[in-house]
Amino acid sequence: MDLFTPVALGDLELANRIVMAPLTRLRGGSAGVPGDLIVEHYRQRASAGLIITEGTYVNFESQAFVGQPGIVTDEQVAGWRRVADAVHERDGRVVLQLMHGGRVTHPDVNGGRRVVGPSAIAIDGQVHTEQGKQPYPAPHALTIDEIPSVVDDFVASARRAIDAGFDGVEVHSANGYLLHEFLSPASNVRDDEYGGSAENRIRLVVEVMKAVSAAVGAGRVGLRISPEHNIQDAVETDRDDVRAVYGALVDALQPLGLAYLSVLHKEPTGDLAQELRKRFGGKVIANSGFGSPTTRDEAVQLIDDSHADAVAVGRALIANPDLAERWRDGQPENAPRPELFYASGAEGYTDYPFLQTV
Repeated sequence: MDLFTPVALGDLELANRIVMAPLTRLRGGSAGVPGDLIVEHYRQRASAGLIITEGTYVNFESQAFVGQPGIVTDEQVAGWRRVADAVHERDGRVVLQLMHGGRVTHPDVNGGRRVVGPSAIAIDGQVHTEQGKQPYPAPHALTIDEIPSVVDDFVASARRAIDAGFDGVEVHSANGYLLHEFLSPASNVRDDEYGGSAENRIRLVVEVMKAVSAAVGAGRVGLRISPEHNIQDAVETDRDDVRAVYGALVDALQPLGLAYLSVLHKEPTGDLAQELRKRFGGKVIANSGFGSPTTRDEAVQLIDDSHADAVAVGRALIANPDLAERWRDGQPENAPRPELFYASGAEGYTDYPFLQTV
């Protein structure tokens, strides 16, 4: 096998092992509805083996960014249906990433709604709102009675995604958002069955994964994790605790038969990432590119050395919609324009040149 050979991730049949990483791009407008720009953006990149969409909010209070799309309203579902159709018209595969922002938001972002988390601990920093930068507020600590509604919202959104024509869904449990907040001892100081021990801190993630898998089929469901990423105050600096928490998590997920596990870690060939891969027992997508862009050589090596089954790529796919063809043929790449990553228009989004017109 190599980077350019097909692979099956559960029910997902990929033409190659290049996966478009979920990339926040903030082009959803005030209503969170995917429009022509978003449709064209994903359509252009359909030659990647699999597209994972940007994180998409599962209820209104879970919106983390101004301009983030959702999968809550009928209009949002209709917009995403256009995306799925456009990717499928080019024989691509696409899954929708389901995301609850947790405490990574503000009432001026999520429409005046509350901010929630596992514990009432605010992030030390500022959030971008339509009124400018503001300090993150202390979240409302979800009660035992409120937690089932979080699971229900993930399930309802997964069903909406499948109804919209997506090939599957990815559950976001990384980068300091709600599900990751429950895993991290820095953001979760609960003393009930959702806090404290490794078994308790993984409980919500496991409940979500079981419920979503039962609703839409485990072979169409992936999970994204980012152990030791230490972003947005979801700090995990005790390796023994990390191994206990994430080991217990993958052990609990192993019997479900998920499509894949996506592991964001700076050392994808290191002991932790490879231990989690072995214990998970299924297909694993490696993603090392948060700190520095993933290169062709790195991606090729990860597959050639059997350290992963596929490789998630971000910035290179932003700048090169035909990256799969460029990497396969050893062609030069466009340089990304990071100053436009979070802009609002077509520039730096759908105007990167192709080697040839699509």
